[in-house]
Amino acid sequence: MGQLYSSLFIVFLGVAGCVIYFWGSNWVLKLIFPSHGVSNEQMAKNISRAAAVRPWLFLGPALTFLGLYLVYPVFDSVILSLHDKNGEHFVGLDNYSWLFADREFRESLFNNMLWLLVVPAASTFFGLVIAAMTDKVSWGNIAKSLVFMPMAISFIGASIIWKFVYDYRSEGTEQIGVLNALVEYFGGTPEAWITIPFWNNFFLMVILIWIQTGFAMVILSAALRGIPEETVEAAVLDGANGIQIFFKILIPQIWGTIAVVWTTITITVLKVFDIVLAMTNGQWSTQVLANMMFDWMFRGGGDFGRGAAIAVIIMVAVIPVMIWNIRQANKQMEGR
Repeated sequence: MGQLYSSLFIVFLGVAGCVIYFWGSNWVLKLIFPSHGVSNEQMAKNISRAAAVRPWLFLGPALTFLGLYLVYPVFDSVILSLHDKNGEHFVGLDNYSWLFADREFRESLFNNMLWLLVVPAASTFFGLVIAAMTDKVSWGNIAKSLVFMPMAISFIGASIIWKFVYDYRSEGTEQIGVLNALVEYFGGTPEAWITIPFWNNFFLMVILIWIQTGFAMVILSAALRGIPEETVEAAVLDGANGIQIFFKILIPQIWGTIAVVWTTITITVLKVFDIVLAMTNGQWSTQVLANMMFDWMFRGGGDFGRGAAIAVIIMVAVIPVMIWNIRQANKQMEGR
């Protein structure tokens, strides 16, 4: 209960602080640009000036925190990547030279590429199929709720759930892992699935697909409902079957939304970390860039220069996808 009271107190302080700030900033603004006791001409100027300043006062705290927690760390990481282990001596591009010559980095890069090829495509595909199917049945909302539910689970929580799915016990011991129990039931041999090189990456990808399919389904379901019924009815009158309508009528009309969903999941995949950390910690050839960065930055004595260099590589990979995603989203909004 102590933690609950502390949390409520912090929430109260935050809300009270916001109210005081906005009230106080308006009060100061009225002192600087008074609208009473001055000439009509001066009053009009003061109101105009106050209206121009007021949005920046309200945006000020958000911009300050964005600068402190987003912009500053970016520049600091770039600078740190050009320094040594302790961030004291300038070493130029040595960390990047080491990076591209390192076997573990190449393995991580390859694994990230696998994740990029599989997870966005599978999540978007399953989300689109489920959205199209559930829109046609009376119990569709219940099905959507069940599919969307994993989105409410943290990546670590989801990983723990799937650890029990993939769990392995030595042969002859009762299997508590769902997958191995099924394999054994059908006469197969239990396997330590997440230790099988290469294929274990796909077993880890299933977790993120399970989580992100709900996100894709919700966005694409809204897009499908926005398609004019006249186009579908016209296709039916022309003799088109369900598959033709789906691929030649529906998908082309929501292609922009599909692209936005795809790239949004792509950004998530580029930063994937929690699942690999909880499931394998990068062992058995499952290392990814974010987990490798964490290892170099905070483990084994820590090497801030090399860890920052990996962080910069991840950032450079994310930025083009993010820019394209924002542009596509803006086009979608303008189209509406």
